[in-house]
Amino acid sequence: RTGIISDLALGFIAFGIGEELTISNLRKLRKSIAAIVVFEAFGAFFLVTLVVLAITHRLYEALILGAISSATAPAATVMVIRELKAKGDLTITILSIVAIDDALALILYAFASSIAKIFILPGMNFSIFSAILEPVEEIFGALVIGCGIGLLISFSSRWIRSSVDFFVIVVAGILINIGLSNSFGFSELLANMSLGMTMANFSPRLMRRISGIWSSSTPVLYIMFFCLAGAHLNVKLISQIGWLGLAYTGARMMGKFLGASFGAKISKAPRSVQKYTGLSLFPQVGVALALAVVVGRDFGGYGIQGKSLASMVINLLLFTTVITEIIGPYLTRWSLIKSGEAIQEAES
Repeated sequence: RTGIISDLALGFIAFGIGEELTISNLRKLRKSIAAIVVFEAFGAFFLVTLVVLAITHRLYEALILGAISSATAPAATVMVIRELKAKGDLTITILSIVAIDDALALILYAFASSIAKIFILPGMNFSIFSAILEPVEEIFGALVIGCGIGLLISFSSRWIRSSVDFFVIVVAGILINIGLSNSFGFSELLANMSLGMTMANFSPRLMRRISGIWSSSTPVLYIMFFCLAGAHLNVKLISQIGWLGLAYTGARMMGKFLGASFGAKISKAPRSVQKYTGLSLFPQVGVALALAVVVGRDFGGYGIQGKSLASMVINLLLFTTVITEIIGPYLTRWSLIKSGEAIQEAES
């Protein structure tokens, strides 16, 4: 375990995802965006699962990597959009997708991890009932805890005058979420995502007031978290996971591209959205790496197979992140320029 820093960073990451799931944001989702999100996320999930299963012949590894592959990193994408001052249908679509599909990735991981544990734990028999019921219980329990704490904080916020006090209470809520989720065996990521969603919808004014404190305090925490995650890198394993890493990266890119293109086409999205959205969804650092750390927690205590899975996932994600963070922003930039939505490029 990497301790309180890792706990808090994971909580903040999940809380940030939930913040984007406001009713106003969800209402803005066009039919085309909803279709693209579903098809690009599941496209990556299914294609990566099939490719990894064909290579490793281990279903639990394939399911975990498939679930993680569905996440998209918003940070690099948003930076490119801001740099180019891009505006238009493609820009709106990309920003909406990267905000929503991380939530879908957390739900997919909850299902995948529950099924994977059935195959790893000795003496456990697989059944469709347990494969469906256990993740549903985990998701529902996490949502109840997160929403409950979120409502409690929101309704008591009328007596909170200081932005700093409110920020401290939110951080305390995140930590309580983590403790309760671990105690009951629920997903701490989903619990904190639902906490962020509840707070953003019931206390939007106070959330805006602490946005400055939030944005100034989280970068240091994230840097420490990613440094700790990077410490798991085992150079000896790179030669073993090299081909698997390349296959994972290729399958993920292909799944996202084909899924996004198909979703855009069947929903009759604008031509620029159909043509370029899939090329703008390749960055994966952030939630994907956070999920890799969670895999280490969830499976590290499940014998040799669990430890091997945890080590393989974190090292594969660290290895492939280098590739996607080089290729991803470049393709996003190229797509925005080609679509004619890059204002900065047009001015220069």
